[in-house]
Amino acid sequence: MTIDPPVVAAPMAGVTNAAFRQLCYEQGAGLAVCEMLTAQGMVMGNDHSAEMLTFWDTEPVRSVQLYGADPEALWVAVGIAIASFGAQHVDLNFGCPVPKVTRRGGGGALPWKLGLTRALIESAVRSADRFGVPVTVKTRVGLDDSHETFLDVGRIAEDAGVAAVCLHARTVAQAYSGDANWAAIARLVRAVDIPVIGNGDIWEGSDAARMMRQTGCAGVEVGRGALGRPWLFADIAAALRGSAATTLPNLGEVCALLRRHARLLADLMGETHACKDIRKHTGWYLKGFPVGGETRSALASVTSLAELDGLLAGLDKDVPFPVDELGRPRGRQGSPRGHVILPQGWLDDRDGLGLEIDDSDATGG
Repeated sequence: MTIDPPVVAAPMAGVTNAAFRQLCYEQGAGLAVCEMLTAQGMVMGNDHSAEMLTFWDTEPVRSVQLYGADPEALWVAVGIAIASFGAQHVDLNFGCPVPKVTRRGGGGALPWKLGLTRALIESAVRSADRFGVPVTVKTRVGLDDSHETFLDVGRIAEDAGVAAVCLHARTVAQAYSGDANWAAIARLVRAVDIPVIGNGDIWEGSDAARMMRQTGCAGVEVGRGALGRPWLFADIAAALRGSAATTLPNLGEVCALLRRHARLLADLMGETHACKDIRKHTGWYLKGFPVGGETRSALASVTSLAELDGLLAGLDKDVPFPVDELGRPRGRQGSPRGHVILPQGWLDDRDGLGLEIDDSDATGG
């Protein structure tokens, strides 16, 4: 599978449904990954999992991210995703930093257990190999600065036949705060022969080009930087071609894209649910624009597309893009955690085989 341009829209819980992925592809993303699903949910036939695995017929690649802590369940889930839902690419998540997940040994805590990590990756690759579908792995630098795992995970992934590995260059303890450690991406590039995809602190097209130049990574993955700015993918694609152009849509153009996003959501899930889903996006799209608090509040509780149209019609379409927002973090950041919440004795050994981990509440990261 060739991803061109080498720019991936990262899976984000509650965001990267088929509607958002459509916008990413239209704006130049080479690949857009479905929001993460748990292997247990897939195996149990969870209706919500099936809803999340909705793809447009025109979607270039049906890309799915799965998370699981049971190798057998993951083997089955990969097969279901491919055989029943037509997945053409499977990504494995080893990076969720949410405390309710790590305290059970799941998410970003899993890579510390190298035996279990190897078993999970090998199981997923064997399952996907039956269909000729590539598997990739996404991980973090480690639990914290004193407990790195990314080089081990990268080597395990390569040995298991994984097609590429994506590194979110933060630790689990950092969550989404602080600066991404791009030097870790360069270290991983030197440690493995499979392609490495860099993730973290890509807010503009120039950031992506700089990351690839500085680290030698084969491509980039973008999550929060594209919230309310799907045109970022066009800027990245241009930057990788050597252009310094930056898209600066005025308020009218942003409103038109917001409205298209809402229409795609309505086509996907019906108008009622679409209006509930678009509410969180309005703040991201309008970030930095002079939109009054009353209008923002109304947009955050919109109940129909007609109501959305009326609110957007009242805005000054000629307002220029707020350039002060360029190069700044978007979406959740939070604060670094003093320590990662782990099961008792989790750090005592690196194997983990035979452990029973409850992964039912895992979320993307």
